[in-house]
Amino acid sequence: MAKIVHLSEAASLAIHSMVLIAKSDSHINVNMIAQEMGASRNHLAKVLQLLVKYNYLKSVRGPSGGFVLNVHPSEITLLDIYQAIEGKIETPECPLDRQVCPFDKCLLGGMVKDVTEQFKTYFEGQTLEKFINEPY
Repeated sequence: MAKIVHLSEAASLAIHSMVLIAKSDSHINVNMIAQEMGASRNHLAKVLQLLVKYNYLKSVRGPSGGFVLNVHPSEITLLDIYQAIEGKIETPECPLDRQVCPFDKCLLGGMVKDVTEQFKTYFEGQTLEKFINEPY
């Protein structure tokens, strides 16, 4: 089934991992997160390393190591996390990225642009701090 807004597995892993890490009182390692989410340890490790690269996480080595937030949860939005994994969200005028259209008016009425903007606005308004004390 085709989707207008696509949340990749990597972006989903990143968002959910960041919430788990933000909720944790201490370092949480990749094995614990993978088990909690039922995710591939290897895929998750790659995603978490990207978040380290963007300085959202700090990686601590050793037996009691793992991941911890490198930025206060109030300063990280879901949009920040999403764009670290997927890149900047583009809002094209044409959903097919066509320079030339045989019609004077978009047959989709700009719906794809509107949905993309709503997705972006929602993610931009959600900080990790909001999810720390919420029961999920």
